Amino acid sequence: MSIWIIFKLLGSLALLMFGMKSMSEALQKLAGPQLRHILGAMTTNRVTGALTGMFVTAAVQSSTATTLMTVSFVNAGLLTLIQAISVIMGANIGTTLTAWIMSLGMGFNISNFVYPAFFIGIVLIYMKKRRIVGDFLFGIAFLFLGLSTLKETGFSLVENPETHATISAFFCHFNDTTLLNSLFFLLIGTILTLSVQSSAAMMAITMMLCSTGVLHIEQGIMLVLGENIGTTITANIVALNANVQARRAAFAHLSINVSGVIWVMVLLKPFFSLVCQLAHFDPAMSTDMPNFTIKASVVLATFHSAFNMSNILFQIWFVPYIERFVCWVIKAKNEEEEDFRLHFITSGIMKTPELSVLEAHKEIKDFSNRMQRMFTMVRELLTLSSSSSEKKKDNQETEFTKLYSRIEKYESISDNMEYEIANYLDQVSDAHLSDETKAKIRAMLREISELESIGDACYNMARAINRKFLDRKEHFTASQYQHMHQMMSLTDDALTLMNKLMTGRKEAFDLNLTLNTENEINNYRAQLKQQNIIDVNNHEYTYAIGTIYMDLINECEKLGDYVVNVVEARMGAH
Repeated sequence: MSIWIIFKLLGSLALLMFGMKSMSEALQKLAGPQLRHILGAMTTNRVTGALTGMFVTAAVQSSTATTLMTVSFVNAGLLTLIQAISVIMGANIGTTLTAWIMSLGMGFNISNFVYPAFFIGIVLIYMKKRRIVGDFLFGIAFLFLGLSTLKETGFSLVENPETHATISAFFCHFNDTTLLNSLFFLLIGTILTLSVQSSAAMMAITMMLCSTGVLHIEQGIMLVLGENIGTTITANIVALNANVQARRAAFAHLSINVSGVIWVMVLLKPFFSLVCQLAHFDPAMSTDMPNFTIKASVVLATFHSAFNMSNILFQIWFVPYIERFVCWVIKAKNEEEEDFRLHFITSGIMKTPELSVLEAHKEIKDFSNRMQRMFTMVRELLTLSSSSSEKKKDNQETEFTKLYSRIEKYESISDNMEYEIANYLDQVSDAHLSDETKAKIRAMLREISELESIGDACYNMARAINRKFLDRKEHFTASQYQHMHQMMSLTDDALTLMNKLMTGRKEAFDLNLTLNTENEINNYRAQLKQQNIIDVNNHEYTYAIGTIYMDLINECEKLGDYVVNVVEARMGAH
């Protein structure tokens, strides 16, 4: 075999894979925001979920993309595991359209239509406003050019007597339809699909081998079954760093396809006979027949569709049991809430900027909740510092030290979260973004900066309380404790309103509530500042204790300002 023939095969395969990737990414960009709403709104039950998965996959031409999006939604808590399983089932049906596109490319010479598509595509790309459509045309042109070249190269190999004899001699060893031979081709299909990370590319190779007569059609369908397993492993690898529900969703995809392959292998002969009847294909047909190429590719596409549709129609009734099975296999681990880990964006799953922004927002919501928990700890720390019982002195110091250490850890977490989320959003901003998405990213960067400032304010209060706690010569008065608790209660109200906004819809949020709370905090701070001067002059307490007291009051007022900034950033993002 000439080295140039090998490079031509590899090059045509690379063209095909690049074309499929470009086409899929362009379609995802075109439909990005809509996909988010579709997946969120149309998964109310297992049937609508499956239909959603089917149509989305048919639209973006990639079951892997749909599966990864679904796993990402589960990772972000936007979909339940049951909803995700039904969407994944639908994706298995939607991906069969790709096989029919491959069959179309194998059926006739489509390369004549490729070059006009390239020309129109480059014109649209330079128009900028239609750039994504141009990317799509380039992708589909590369896909069909790769298919056409792959087919021509395959036939040139077959026409060479030496090469044909060598390849045929190898596959002749596996002509007998034994279980061992079937498992061999099943394994080859799985491994190769995992290696090239594209079931579409493997489907094209399978069609090329079968349509040239080198590979028997029954061996080809085993490769197709192997491809169905291989394509599920990608999502499982990507989900390794995701949360437990996302790992379960990815494993459910693998379980569905593996169990489907098992039952179809048990019923392979009658099932294959039925497919041949549907496709009007005779397995004993000679490769010299003029329409053999078309028939071979059509029967593979028919088998792929029939298998996936039958498998889903059968398994969709057992979705709750599949959920129980994957939960039994992948058990949840108890993690301490103080352990720093981004729950939604560390897995690197997201493929479109719109979906990436959605994941980042979920992470910011978690960041916001953490900051309110940190402030609650500061309030508890102040309460512990006010206890003066000698009997509880040792236990009080232990609890105080432990709580202060947790607050220190939370301050470190807030710094890390700001850095990691900002870094993630910076990577997202490198993509081609709509004005709406750019505005969202700017607002989110402001949000995380202000949230980190809230963490700093909490830590400053904890340090002030710790300083007073270690100096046992002086104590706050009862009125000072009362004023501080009242100020902290107002500040906590502001934080609660902020988290209500982060959790709900901004259209339903009343910004005036936050502004009114901030005015109360400011007025109360001014009142306490005046009273502090009077109390120090009247020797109610020392200037030193008054300074620590006002430090705490001022930090609460600053924290209230940061809350307003977060709320305004969130409300201003369109």
